[in-house]
This record gives sequence, C-alpha cells and structure tokens, in this order.
Amino acid sequence: MALDKPAVTSKPVLDLIRDRWSPRSFDLKRPISADTLTALLEAARWAASSNNAQPWRFIVATVDNAAEHQKALGCFNVRNQRWAKSAPVLIIVCTRKAFEANGNPNVHAWYDAGAAMAQFTAQATAMGLRLHQPAGIERDKARAPYAVPEEFDICAGIGLGYQGEPDALPEDLPGREREPRARKPLSEIVFTGTFGNGAKLGG
Repeated sequence: MALDKPAVTSKPVLDLIRDRWSPRSFDLKRPISADTLTALLEAARWAASSNNAQPWRFIVATVDNAAEHQKALGCFNVRNQRWAKSAPVLIIVCTRKAFEANGNPNVHAWYDAGAAMAQFTAQATAMGLRLHQPAGIERDKARAPYAVPEEFDICAGIGLGYQGEPDALPEDLPGREREPRARKPLSEIVFTGTFGNGAKLGG
C-alpha cells in the first residue's frame, strides 16, 4: 500500500504543503496524460522570476516513447536510476545563466528555476501525483545527447508519476521510503538581528 507521510508542522499549513513528499516508488503502469503533464508545466510557466526572464527550461521524456525515456534515465546517476526507471515521466531541469535581454549574469536563475518547480510540485500534489527531484544526475551525460547549450546550467532531474509500493523498490530503498520525514526547527533557519541569531517567534 502506498504511503502517506504528512508533515508534522508547528502551525497549520496548506494541505498541499503538508502532504507533499518525495517518494522513490512510482507506478510505471499508470501513465500521465498529455493534458495532465501540460497542466503541470503550465503551473511552472507562471512562476515569478527576476525581471520576468523565465530562465527555466524542461526536457521531458515519457514512458510511451521507450527510447526517449531510456535516454533521460541515462542522465541520472546509477544510484538514482534504481528508482527513476519506474517513473513514467522523467524531466531534466535547465536554467539560462545570463539574461537574454542584455547578456548580464543572472544570479537569480537557479532561484527562479526552483520557484517554477515549486509551483509544478504544488500542482502535481493537487492532482494526486508525486515527484522526486534528485541533484544526483550526470550533467555531462545530459548536455551532449540533448545538445544543451553552454549558456544553460543543468540543475536537476525529476521523476514524476503516481506513487507506487515501497516494496517494489530494490536494495535499501524500501526502508528509506518508510523513514519518518524531518526538518530543522524554525529557530535554526529563521534569524533576527544578526545571522545565526534564532528568531523567537510567537506561539
């Protein structure tokens, strides 16, 4: 049975935030429709970005094209290929390093690509989908086969699909799938006055 792992929060948050988590087990037999995938990418498209530069780009491969799915899988490192092979959609996220308008470096590009993926993730959660976003990809193996221009960074890989059963995962992964979720307390990440001085929030 697929796991639900709602976050234990200090204050109530939106259900989409509470219920989002990153499983590694996907149901390869449940494909994602073109309409659904388009809705997710549309959610990403409308993210905020510095100077409205929209630096993000997405390379998408679906399991209905086995050769393309395998090509995308080869961009994941070997450890992540163990689970990513069961995701019916694989995505490579890229971001433009400089502003198109003037060629100046865009130091916000990765931040903006992350904002786009946050909206993608919220939309996916609302539609009953899960995704896992590993940094563990082989960037050189992605750049050449996809002819990604040098003016783009390759940020991350995405495995997307309907959640599968933990026991379908190999080796150590079923146990990792069942581990409780945890986050640092707010006092370690929210400061006031000086950096490192934990804010004393009310409540």
